[in-house]
Amino acid sequence: MKYITIIIFLMLLTGCSNKTFYNNSISSIEKKAVLKEADIFNNRGVEAYQKGDIKLAILYYKKAVARKEKILGEKSLSTATSYNNLGLAYKKNGEFTKALAYISASLKIREEILGKNSSQTAQSYNNLGTLYASMGKKKKALKYTKKTIDIKEKIVRKEKIDTAISYNNLAVLHEELGEYKEALDNYFKALKINEEVFGENHIITQNSYKNMALLYYTMGEYKDAQRYAKLAQKIDDEIKLEPIIVEENR
Repeated sequence: MKYITIIIFLMLLTGCSNKTFYNNSISSIEKKAVLKEADIFNNRGVEAYQKGDIKLAILYYKKAVARKEKILGEKSLSTATSYNNLGLAYKKNGEFTKALAYISASLKIREEILGKNSSQTAQSYNNLGTLYASMGKKKKALKYTKKTIDIKEKIVRKEKIDTAISYNNLAVLHEELGEYKEALDNYFKALKINEEVFGENHIITQNSYKNMALLYYTMGEYKDAQRYAKLAQKIDDEIKLEPIIVEENR
């Protein structure tokens, strides 16, 4: 009895909530079991939603939410996913106030953890946009739909830039191995992306011109080398190719 009194006293002293105390008192095995249950209920909710049984979907999603909140808390990305699912189910059921509460909660978590430029955050913006449209709030719907597009455009741009970097790296490796045709193909792919994303005058695109000019020169294809060298002349360290002397056969 004395031991229980001490625990209660410590909980009051530290401001420990029942949820925190529960979470700290169960084993990792028990936590995994509860989270497994949450996943099962979430999957059943998805199945019910897809079959059009929205009330059953809401029931399962609520069970998943309860378990995730208990183990992971209310600021976990996994909990955010369940909030999002429950919000969409409420939206489908015409319960817009509840839908708004859960989709907004999901968005807040994703913004805090992932930032405002992640694909999951974009998903939440999109869901809010369609929800506001269903509620007849067109201006708010427009606002969040625009945010969705802005994020997706940034994501696509970043993916293109990363792809161009990979093509360039591959080209360098081929060039070092003396595989000039393969190197040229990959430099060209990187260049096309860089021209599209940055334009012709950007330093990154200018470096692509430089790479191709130098490779063409190494390959002995001097006209192409000069052509790309001219395109790269806006770069600070303008390419200086050695004079080309073509000897006639005698």
